[in-house]
Amino acid sequence: MSNSSNYSLAELCIVACAEAFRGEGEVLATGIGVIPRIAASLAMKTFNPDLMMTDSEAWLLAEPNPLGPRDSDFQQQNETWMGYSRVFDNVWSGRRHAMLGPTQVDRFGQSNTSALGGTYEQPKVMMLGARGFPGNSISHPNSFFVPAHSSRVFIAGECDFVSSVGYNPDRLPKGHSLDDIDVRLIVTDLCVMDFKGPGHQARLVSLHPGISAEQVVDNTGFEVLIEGEIPITASPTPEQLAIIAQLDPHNSRAKQLKDNPPGDRRA
Repeated sequence: MSNSSNYSLAELCIVACAEAFRGEGEVLATGIGVIPRIAASLAMKTFNPDLMMTDSEAWLLAEPNPLGPRDSDFQQQNETWMGYSRVFDNVWSGRRHAMLGPTQVDRFGQSNTSALGGTYEQPKVMMLGARGFPGNSISHPNSFFVPAHSSRVFIAGECDFVSSVGYNPDRLPKGHSLDDIDVRLIVTDLCVMDFKGPGHQARLVSLHPGISAEQVVDNTGFEVLIEGEIPITASPTPEQLAIIAQLDPHNSRAKQLKDNPPGDRRA
């Protein structure tokens, strides 16, 4: 635990998200969104220096880029060319780990980034789309970041549109088994969860400071396994906070959660 409680919820979530990349070694990390991107960069600069990261265009970086506008004398630390075809090599081989924010997640760990309500041809809301998520979810580990934990995200039924493969045997692609699925970690503004319960049931891993298990249960549409005394999510260390500030000099992280309250909500 940190000696200081002076950290924001966004910073707590960044540190929790970074844990998804611990022990992975040389895999391509793709953090989609501000908090997942900072989290992957933090992991690369601390406990997993072998983590690979691109500049989102065509270069593999030796040092993660900071977010937002950069000084005129900034020099990107390119390591080697990483074109689109090479990214696919990492995808198909399983040497990639993506973290993104789906609009819905169901009890199977399936996610929805495509459409809400109605039919797919005439939905009530059309979103980004599945894009490469079906292939990604069957090929390599994926983690989720959800900035507002509620039963509208963690829904009671199946996703309105299934954009990614989860632990649903009825939707497995031909020739695959549940062992091929790796929904690694889910970080929200309330807690950390995974799908490592019996039968790949959702499981509560840790509670953010000041959050109760009842709050998680009340805001989740499906049953969450709660075993024993649930630990508190580790607070950022002063060293981690300093690195986060370097990675996000314009404090974009503060705009990713509603009002961005203190990370420790026990007060």
